[in-house]
Amino acid sequence: MALTDSVQQKINTWLTGNYDEASKTEIRRLQESGDDDALSDAFYRDLEFGTGGLRGIMGTGSNRMNRYTLGMATQGLCNYLLQSFPGQEVKVAIAHDSRLNSRLFAETAAGIFSANGITVYLFEALRPTPELSFAIRHLGCQSGCVVTASHNPKEYNGYKVYWNDGAQVVAPHDKNIIREVTAIQSVDEVKFDADQSKIHLVGAEIDAAYLAEVKKLSINPAAIQRQHDLKIVYTPLHGTGITLVPKALEQLGFDNIHIVEAQATPDGNFPTVKSPNPEEKVAMQMALDQAQQLDADLIIATDPDADRVGIGVKNTAGEWVLVNGNQTAALLTHYLVSARAQAGQLNKEKDYIVYTIVTSNVLGDVARHYGIRSYQTLTGFKYIAGIIRDLEAKNEGHHYIGGGEESYGYMIGSFIRDKDAVSACCLIAEMAAVAKDQGRTLYEEMVQMYRTYGLYKEDLISLTKHGQRGAEEIQEMMAQLRQNPPTSLGGSPVVQLLDYQQQVARDLRTGQQTPLEHERSNVLQFLTEDGSTVSARPSGTEPKIKFYFSLKQPNFGAQESFEQAQQQLDGRIKQIIQEMQLV
Repeated sequence: MALTDSVQQKINTWLTGNYDEASKTEIRRLQESGDDDALSDAFYRDLEFGTGGLRGIMGTGSNRMNRYTLGMATQGLCNYLLQSFPGQEVKVAIAHDSRLNSRLFAETAAGIFSANGITVYLFEALRPTPELSFAIRHLGCQSGCVVTASHNPKEYNGYKVYWNDGAQVVAPHDKNIIREVTAIQSVDEVKFDADQSKIHLVGAEIDAAYLAEVKKLSINPAAIQRQHDLKIVYTPLHGTGITLVPKALEQLGFDNIHIVEAQATPDGNFPTVKSPNPEEKVAMQMALDQAQQLDADLIIATDPDADRVGIGVKNTAGEWVLVNGNQTAALLTHYLVSARAQAGQLNKEKDYIVYTIVTSNVLGDVARHYGIRSYQTLTGFKYIAGIIRDLEAKNEGHHYIGGGEESYGYMIGSFIRDKDAVSACCLIAEMAAVAKDQGRTLYEEMVQMYRTYGLYKEDLISLTKHGQRGAEEIQEMMAQLRQNPPTSLGGSPVVQLLDYQQQVARDLRTGQQTPLEHERSNVLQFLTEDGSTVSARPSGTEPKIKFYFSLKQPNFGAQESFEQAQQQLDGRIKQIIQEMQLV
């Protein structure tokens, strides 16, 4: 691929501008080797500062995650903060995960904030992302950021930005920050010279305050006391979870925790896994092996920044199985609501849950069963936090119990405003202890839950499209689906198309259109006559397009095998995938 004029111009800017010699040497190496594809991919665009911040492959170039792209983003954020809070002491909190360069990037951001006269609370070492959300509120900050690329492969890093309520930025701040970041035309505009007097290291005091809030979430401490020796295998997958998850579990009363030692040390190379993603069985294999050897009760795994959690349980045959994100979200929601009801703590007028449009509808069924409210949002915990914020503004005493999304993220209680694997680990363990106290396993609890509400089966396909052409392919796929929606899926007619980009719901039988109240987002949902839902959504943080499948078998009776019923729904999902030509 020949270099375009715009790419060559950016390369020249880096070679002649105020960039370090190592970056210039790397550019010259690629030039000398004739690797135009690598140069084009590194410079064909500026790494986009989206509504959640930055995320990209680390390296040299305008389309890479490095101190310069991070620096320009931070300077734009500084400019917006100083405009938004004139005459005030502006304060920010900064955390980072275990990834390569995460500490360097966190310290770089701290230096830029301080050089702009902003007070910085920088965690002394790596910490979970949810603790950053907590720290913003605890320390009275106007903003904050965390350096992480979540569960991406080791080549990636990122930078997420939060506002003063501890949630990731939303409108109008997201677009306004993007405008300020885009206005930074040169690295020379970035104030890199730190004012150390403005940078304060934090750690233990925030840990203690955060863990105290986590402990308050417990609903059934008596069951934990009776089942304190519940055998838990935990792996942090070389990430930040090791700093708080064991402490949090011990604080609740669990004293039989077995850590996967080979994955206990934070390491951005993630030496034991290809991708540190608790959604993937291969990442969980060491924990599965250890649980098998120990005859454990529960497996828990957290991703590198400890905001997502995966779990494993034993089925009725004593075999270890992994519980997916929808199932865990449903189990947690059912436990939180039912346990509060049993304890006489449920307030039907004020309590509510929140979940996203691509998460299992069993969460809504649970809420209806217990007579409390439920809300659905676009994908992302900033929208869940937005519901909490809006209801708090009404000052009517509404109480958020919990919520989540299918991608293994859960938020219990409102003291943080982002997904939180630390508190989720604690409530999952409590849920397992309560089940064991009653002579059941979590697997049996899950089967009984589906017998109560109907069997839901969800699946997800992610198609990765790399580089400039990949981004174009994703746009083309969405345009084609929008213009020519499928007429039937899995043998059932498609009756409705929900287009969140155009904010309309279209009845495909009559052509009638009704408005959607959600914020604009590039998501399509196809609803079939038999109640199935297929959703298409380009990822906002990765070069992927995701397809979500949700099917329901309403009459899942006591005589029918859970495994057989799941297999039947799996077959229908495979049929839909083939019909949509996704494989």
